[in-house]
Amino acid sequence: MVAMAGSANPSDELSVREALARHAAALVAAVDAAVAAWAARCVVDRWSQWTGLRPTAEVEQAATEAGERARAEVVPALGALLATDVDDQRTNPLSIIRASVRHPTEALRHLGVPGVVRDEHAERIFPDDCYDLSPASFADLDPSVHEPGLVWGAAKAHVVLARRRRRG
Repeated sequence: MVAMAGSANPSDELSVREALARHAAALVAAVDAAVAAWAARCVVDRWSQWTGLRPTAEVEQAATEAGERARAEVVPALGALLATDVDDQRTNPLSIIRASVRHPTEALRHLGVPGVVRDEHAERIFPDDCYDLSPASFADLDPSVHEPGLVWGAAKAHVVLARRRRRG
Protein backbone atom coordinates (compact mmCIF):
# COMPACT_ATOMS: atom_id res chain seq x y z
CA MET A 1 0.00 0.00 0.00
CA VAL A 2 1.29 3.46 -0.85
CA ALA A 3 1.56 5.94 2.02
CA MET A 4 -1.00 8.73 2.13
CA ALA A 5 0.01 12.29 1.38
CA GLY A 6 0.51 14.75 4.16
CA SER A 7 2.59 12.54 6.41
CA ALA A 8 5.80 14.05 7.72
CA ASN A 9 7.37 10.62 8.09
CA PRO A 10 10.44 10.35 5.81
CA SER A 11 9.89 6.60 5.47
CA ASP A 12 6.49 7.35 3.90
CA GLU A 13 8.19 9.51 1.25
CA LEU A 14 10.67 6.70 0.62
CA SER A 15 7.92 4.09 0.23
CA VAL A 16 6.04 6.36 -2.19
CA ARG A 17 9.20 6.88 -4.27
CA GLU A 18 9.92 3.13 -4.21
CA ALA A 19 6.38 2.40 -5.41
CA LEU A 20 6.78 4.94 -8.21
CA ALA A 21 10.08 3.29 -9.21
CA ARG A 22 8.38 -0.13 -9.35
CA HIS A 23 5.59 1.27 -11.52
CA ALA A 24 8.14 2.99 -13.76
CA ALA A 25 10.05 -0.28 -14.20
CA ALA A 26 6.80 -2.06 -15.10
CA LEU A 27 6.01 0.60 -17.70
CA VAL A 28 9.48 0.39 -19.24
CA ALA A 29 9.20 -3.41 -19.38
CA ALA A 30 5.77 -3.23 -21.04
CA VAL A 31 6.96 -0.70 -23.62
CA ASP A 32 10.12 -2.73 -24.22
CA ALA A 33 7.99 -5.79 -24.94
CA ALA A 34 5.64 -3.92 -27.30
CA VAL A 35 7.34 -1.07 -29.14
CA ALA A 36 9.27 -3.04 -31.79
CA ALA A 37 6.18 -5.01 -32.81
CA TRP A 38 4.12 -1.80 -32.89
CA ALA A 39 6.58 -0.01 -35.19
CA ALA A 40 6.85 -3.06 -37.46
CA ARG A 41 3.06 -3.38 -37.54
CA CYS A 42 2.82 0.28 -38.58
CA VAL A 43 4.99 -0.43 -41.63
CA VAL A 44 3.23 -3.63 -42.65
CA ASP A 45 -0.26 -2.26 -42.11
CA ARG A 46 0.27 0.99 -44.04
CA TRP A 47 2.05 -0.80 -46.88
CA SER A 48 -0.72 -3.41 -47.10
CA GLN A 49 -3.43 -0.73 -46.99
CA TRP A 50 -1.73 1.10 -49.84
CA THR A 51 -1.07 -1.93 -52.04
CA GLY A 52 -3.87 -4.26 -51.02
CA LEU A 53 -1.27 -7.03 -50.97
CA ARG A 54 0.38 -9.22 -48.39
CA PRO A 55 3.80 -7.89 -47.36
CA THR A 56 6.82 -8.99 -49.33
CA ALA A 57 10.10 -10.09 -47.79
CA GLU A 58 11.45 -6.56 -48.41
CA VAL A 59 8.52 -5.05 -46.53
CA GLU A 60 8.89 -7.51 -43.65
CA GLN A 61 12.61 -6.74 -43.42
CA ALA A 62 12.01 -2.98 -43.47
CA ALA A 63 9.33 -3.39 -40.80
CA THR A 64 11.58 -5.47 -38.56
CA GLU A 65 14.42 -2.99 -38.88
CA ALA A 66 12.11 -0.05 -38.12
CA GLY A 67 10.90 -1.88 -35.03
CA GLU A 68 14.42 -2.58 -33.83
CA ARG A 69 15.43 1.07 -34.32
CA ALA A 70 12.33 2.28 -32.48
CA ARG A 71 13.01 -0.06 -29.56
CA ALA A 72 16.68 0.95 -29.41
CA GLU A 73 15.62 4.59 -29.20
CA VAL A 74 12.54 4.41 -26.98
CA VAL A 75 13.55 2.02 -24.21
CA PRO A 76 16.70 3.86 -23.03
CA ALA A 77 15.02 7.28 -23.38
CA LEU A 78 11.99 6.09 -21.45
CA GLY A 79 14.15 4.52 -18.77
CA ALA A 80 16.11 7.76 -18.39
CA LEU A 81 12.94 9.84 -18.19
CA LEU A 82 11.32 7.64 -15.58
CA ALA A 83 14.53 7.55 -13.52
CA THR A 84 14.39 11.35 -13.34
CA ASP A 85 12.70 12.93 -10.35
CA VAL A 86 9.09 13.81 -11.21
CA ASP A 87 9.71 17.52 -10.60
CA ASP A 88 12.48 17.46 -13.20
CA GLN A 89 10.65 15.57 -15.96
CA ARG A 90 10.16 17.84 -18.96
CA THR A 91 8.37 15.38 -21.23
CA ASN A 92 6.22 12.29 -20.87
CA PRO A 93 6.37 8.64 -21.92
CA LEU A 94 3.92 9.00 -24.82
CA SER A 95 5.96 11.85 -26.28
CA ILE A 96 9.01 9.60 -26.33
CA ILE A 97 7.03 6.82 -28.00
CA ARG A 98 5.49 9.23 -30.51
CA ALA A 99 8.92 10.53 -31.52
CA SER A 100 9.84 7.01 -32.62
CA VAL A 101 7.24 7.25 -35.41
CA ARG A 102 10.12 8.47 -37.53
CA HIS A 103 11.42 4.91 -37.86
CA PRO A 104 8.34 3.38 -39.50
CA THR A 105 7.93 6.64 -41.44
CA GLU A 106 11.44 6.30 -42.89
CA ALA A 107 10.74 2.68 -43.82
CA LEU A 108 7.44 3.56 -45.52
CA ARG A 109 9.05 6.39 -47.48
CA HIS A 110 11.83 4.03 -48.59
CA LEU A 111 9.16 1.57 -49.75
CA GLY A 112 7.47 4.33 -51.78
CA VAL A 113 4.27 4.48 -49.76
CA PRO A 114 2.54 7.87 -50.08
CA GLY A 115 1.34 9.72 -46.97
CA VAL A 116 -2.27 9.48 -45.86
CA VAL A 117 -4.93 12.16 -45.61
CA ARG A 118 -5.10 13.49 -42.06
CA ASP A 119 -7.37 15.98 -40.36
CA GLU A 120 -6.22 19.51 -39.48
CA HIS A 121 -5.79 18.61 -35.83
CA ALA A 122 -3.44 15.71 -36.56
CA GLU A 123 -1.47 17.76 -39.06
CA ARG A 124 -1.03 20.58 -36.54
CA ILE A 125 -0.07 18.39 -33.58
CA PHE A 126 2.06 15.84 -35.44
CA PRO A 127 3.31 17.66 -38.55
CA ASP A 128 5.97 15.03 -39.38
CA ASP A 129 3.64 12.04 -39.01
CA CYS A 130 2.49 11.87 -42.63
CA TYR A 131 1.26 8.28 -42.15
CA ASP A 132 -0.88 9.04 -39.06
CA LEU A 133 0.96 6.52 -36.90
CA SER A 134 1.30 8.41 -33.60
CA PRO A 135 -0.38 6.52 -30.77
CA ALA A 136 -3.02 8.51 -28.91
CA SER A 137 -2.66 6.32 -25.82
CA PHE A 138 -0.58 3.53 -24.34
CA ALA A 139 -3.23 1.06 -25.50
CA ASP A 140 -2.59 2.12 -29.12
CA LEU A 141 0.97 0.89 -28.70
CA ASP A 142 -0.36 -2.39 -27.35
CA PRO A 143 -3.21 -3.24 -24.95
CA SER A 144 -0.64 -4.70 -22.54
CA VAL A 145 0.88 -1.22 -22.05
CA HIS A 146 -2.41 0.41 -21.04
CA GLU A 147 -2.51 -0.60 -17.38
CA PRO A 148 1.20 -0.05 -16.60
CA GLY A 149 0.91 3.39 -18.20
CA LEU A 150 -2.15 4.35 -16.17
CA VAL A 151 -0.73 3.00 -12.93
CA TRP A 152 2.56 4.85 -13.44
CA GLY A 153 0.66 8.06 -14.24
CA ALA A 154 -1.43 7.74 -11.09
CA ALA A 155 1.66 7.02 -8.99
CA LYS A 156 3.42 10.05 -10.45
CA ALA A 157 0.39 12.23 -9.73
CA HIS A 158 0.34 10.91 -6.16
CA VAL A 159 3.98 11.89 -5.65
CA VAL A 160 3.47 15.34 -7.15
CA LEU A 161 0.35 16.04 -5.08
CA ALA A 162 1.93 14.74 -1.88
CA ARG A 163 4.90 17.06 -2.37
CA ARG A 164 2.68 20.05 -3.08
CA ARG A 165 0.65 19.38 0.05
CA ARG A 166 3.79 19.09 2.17
CA ARG A 167 5.07 22.40 0.82
CA GLY A 168 1.77 24.06 1.65
